[in-house]
Parts: sequence; C-alpha cells; structure tokens
Amino acid sequence: GKMWKIKYPNRAERYDRGCCHSCLHYVLDYETPKTLVIQSKAVGFVFRFTQLLVILYVVGYVCVVQKGYQETDSVISTVTTKVKGFAYSNTSDLEHRFWDVADYVIPPQGDHSFFVLTNIIVTPNQTQSRCPELPTPSSICTADCDCTEGHSDPRSNGIQTGLCVNYSDTQQTCEVLRWCVISHVHAMLAAAENFTVLIKNSVTYPKFKFHRRNIMPQINSSYLRRCEFNRITDPDCPIFRLKHIVSEAGEDFQSMAVKGGVLGILIDWSCDLDWWAGKCYPKYSFQRLDNKNPNNSVAPGYNFRFARYYKTPDGEETRTLIKGYGIRFDVIVFGTVRPE
Repeated sequence: GKMWKIKYPNRAERYDRGCCHSCLHYVLDYETPKTLVIQSKAVGFVFRFTQLLVILYVVGYVCVVQKGYQETDSVISTVTTKVKGFAYSNTSDLEHRFWDVADYVIPPQGDHSFFVLTNIIVTPNQTQSRCPELPTPSSICTADCDCTEGHSDPRSNGIQTGLCVNYSDTQQTCEVLRWCVISHVHAMLAAAENFTVLIKNSVTYPKFKFHRRNIMPQINSSYLRRCEFNRITDPDCPIFRLKHIVSEAGEDFQSMAVKGGVLGILIDWSCDLDWWAGKCYPKYSFQRLDNKNPNNSVAPGYNFRFARYYKTPDGEETRTLIKGYGIRFDVIVFGTVRPE
C-alpha cells in the first residue's frame, strides 16, 4: 500500500493558533454579572446604613455645611485709624506735661497698625562729648591699655577714646565719644487706657464685585460722635476704647503699659450671600500677638528710641533722648465670601 506521512505542527505553529484562539474569545465573548441575593436582615441593614452615611456626607456636609458647590473669594482690605485722647504727666524733667495725639501716636500713620506711647525713659540735655561707657563685659577696665582708641562695638553707645575713666566710685569703664549725660526718668501715661480709636475698614471681593465698609449705612455722624463699641449694646460701632481692647484680649492695660506689647484687632468678613447680602457684618475679636512667657523675661514688651533736637543760646546742639514703651495695635482683616 501507499505510505502516508503524518505531519505534526511544530511548537511555533501551536503557539500561533493558541494566541488566535484566545484573541477570538476575548473579542467575541460576552460577560454578564451574576447577582447574588442574600436573605439576611443584618447584611441588608449594614449595606443600606452605609449608603445613607455616604448620602448624608455628600448632601449634608459637602453641599449644605461646606457649600462645596459654591465659588469663594478672598478679601482685599484697606484700614485707616484715628486715635483720640489726652494724658498728663508730672516729672522733674518733663515738668507738668500735657500729651495729645501728636505726642503719643508714633508715627502718625501706620500700615494697618498704630502705636500708642504708654511709658517713657527720658535722657534730657544730651550733648556730643566724652563720657564713661555704660558698664558691660567689654567696657569695664582698670587701665588705659584695656581700651582701644577708635574701637566701637555694635552693643556699645559710642567710639572709645583709649582712656579708662571712673564710671562710679567703685567702677571704671572705657571713655567714649557719644551723646552724653545719662539721667533716666520714668513718666507713665496711665490715662492712655481711656484713649479711643476709630477704625475705618473697607473690603472688596473682586471676583463677585462685592463691597462693604465697617461703618454701616444706618450709622450717621450723630451716632458716631457718641457711640463706643460694646458687644451687646453697640456691636456695630467702629470706635473702640483701648482699655476694653486689652481687656478682651485677656490682659491688664496698666501692667502691659509698663513694658509694652503687641495686640491684634481681628476683623472677620466671612459672609454667605445665599442669604441676604445686607446681613454681611464684620465680627471683631482681640488677641495678644507678642509672646508673653512668664518663664522667659528676656527682651519683654515693645519699645524703641527717638530723639528731640534743640539748640542752646550759644548755638550748641542738644537733644532729649526718649526710650518709648507702648502698645502696637495691628488690625488684621480676613475672611471669604460665598456668592448667591
């Protein structure tokens, strides 16, 4: 008979056929999910309770509470202040001194802040001459060789002349060229607590073209002359007594006035215009901003130095150096608005 030769596919051919078969199944096969119904009240309760929580979160918190469907805009603000009041001091060097706003508000205008002088150390009748340096580790000496002519230190008050002179009966320091005669006098302006400040604040939300002032439309000049901010009786009055600002921040004015400090006047303009836009009012709060740590008394409070210059009848220039302590009030405006 006739011999038949059987040809078996090689490995490459079998692989190609398998791939084609798999691809064909992948393209033409149709899958459908299988639903399994579990007759269990416990499982059903957990499933429906989970669905309820998701719905409450999305609708109740995200949409209603957080207004997630609304756009928001941040505030652009401008602030001006005007302080009023007067004080009286009686010291040996300042004599009977009357202080008005031109004396104790330094500088007259600030950027979103104002400073009120509450305590001073006065060094009167200074002239440029030679005098002993204040005692410090680098200025105490026993002989001229301990002092270097022309030497100055950022922490010193002048330029050394190279001489060691008597600072007191028991101590010597290097002589320096500086504004001389040291005579410290304290003058406490206790009446500063009764000063008042008018705060004028205008805000804009540019995205929504929304504008507001903290002086409300219903406030007239007659009311403004007699009102004073009070959370219960006059919450819309923009005139604040300094003592009340410090008190609401949890501080005592007379204690704070000695070394000074920094207080924040916070104005919150967060409004929801889903409701009537006329209900958008500023909310005031007060807080001390500088660190008052009873366990660390290094460099407390707030102070700086300034001078008043004069000329004597013979033409010599003199000055009165004043180290001023006081309270700086920073007006901080913040908030967001949500549109209708």
